Amino acid sequence: MPASDHVDLNGFIEGVKRRNPGQSEFVQAVTEVAEDIFDFIGDKVQYHEAQILRRIAEPDRVVSFRVCWQDDNGNIRVQRGWRVQNNNSIGPYKGGIRFHPSVTESVLKFLAFEQTFKNALTGLPMGGGKGGANFNPKGKSVNEIMRFCQSFMTELYRHIGADIDVPAGDIGVGGREIGFMFGQYKRITNNFTGVLTGKGLEWGGSLIRTEATGYGAVYFLQNMLKSRGQDVAGKVAVISGSGNVATHAAEKIVALGGKVVTLSDSEGFVHDPDGITQDKIDWVKTHKTHRRGRISDYATEFKSATFHGGGARPWGVPCDVALPCATQNELNGEEARTLLKNGCTAVAEGANMPTDLDGVHVFKAARILYAPGKASNAGGVAVSGLEMSQNSARMSWKEEELQTMLKDIMSGIHDRCLEYGRSADGHVDYVKGANIAGFKKVADAMLAFGVV
Repeated sequence: MPASDHVDLNGFIEGVKRRNPGQSEFVQAVTEVAEDIFDFIGDKVQYHEAQILRRIAEPDRVVSFRVCWQDDNGNIRVQRGWRVQNNNSIGPYKGGIRFHPSVTESVLKFLAFEQTFKNALTGLPMGGGKGGANFNPKGKSVNEIMRFCQSFMTELYRHIGADIDVPAGDIGVGGREIGFMFGQYKRITNNFTGVLTGKGLEWGGSLIRTEATGYGAVYFLQNMLKSRGQDVAGKVAVISGSGNVATHAAEKIVALGGKVVTLSDSEGFVHDPDGITQDKIDWVKTHKTHRRGRISDYATEFKSATFHGGGARPWGVPCDVALPCATQNELNGEEARTLLKNGCTAVAEGANMPTDLDGVHVFKAARILYAPGKASNAGGVAVSGLEMSQNSARMSWKEEELQTMLKDIMSGIHDRCLEYGRSADGHVDYVKGANIAGFKKVADAMLAFGVV
């Protein structure tokens, strides 16, 4: 290998920082992957000569656009929208759309980068992308949300397509928002095609898509525990978040015989030592989705619970397993140490990059069962990929078939993590396994295409 092509890990990360100033989330995501990939590619000249990691860490394109819309008072409002198309070496770009005031180019670049590896791990032909806007749907009327979605799609439509880029939902974007965007896409293009996933069942959606991310995270946790002769049954679980992913993860934990004791939102968390049963989960779903309520109300409804406010997070509650299902960087190094001190032996991420780098290093050093989001929360995009297949074939699968396929996909991801993450003493580094397995699939496709 020419000397000029060789750079150490620190040199590589410094280069990423220089090229992406102020984009801390993106640099964090690249660093976490590069820490494992550098050892793997150390003696593989082909990856160095083709600068594969450098190319994966440079999005194919970042599209930024203005989104103008009118509120109910007749005021003109201006937001910024993006679509980051990171890599399409193994299939069309695939990844969600996020509407939240915290959305920045850095956040979307990190999500698209992670999505590239996540999608590769599913075994389905999907590349990585992500999009969104710094629009806050909270407090907006249905008509305001509809007008924003239509304006957003008026620009986005020219950059997507069933064989080009297939967005889905994410934070702030559920079935309602997908419906508004799909309606505008159809109006503009006069084309009914599978250009978005997460659609309603009446117009091309897939069964279990809503449940898939939360269920998939628990299926992955189940696989990890099984590898050590354990099961979910009897385990006490701490879960963050109270949205789609968190409630369905809780639902599956309860169904498998575990006990969920926390849920949270941006204001704080509730601790219910009696256990958050299925009836209580159903109440949370209705309260958050239809009443747009806060998780603090849970403690008023159910006297067995206490609410911890001020943005408190649930990682100090003793547990056997933890599932961070809210958002990025919600679990830091100190909180990771607290989880370990209180007996936590397994962590399965339901959100994207919810653990910061310090926390990742703490979990890896402790050699607990620790699944990164790119592996354990891939169930959602897996079923989105299956929705794409159903749309292309103009057919739909039954729920039982989809549940079986989801379990098989999560089991397959677990097996790929074992292949590249198992050490000589039998310990499995799931972060390393996921990073290398995802990288190798994308990298080998990139090598086949030449320098493009």
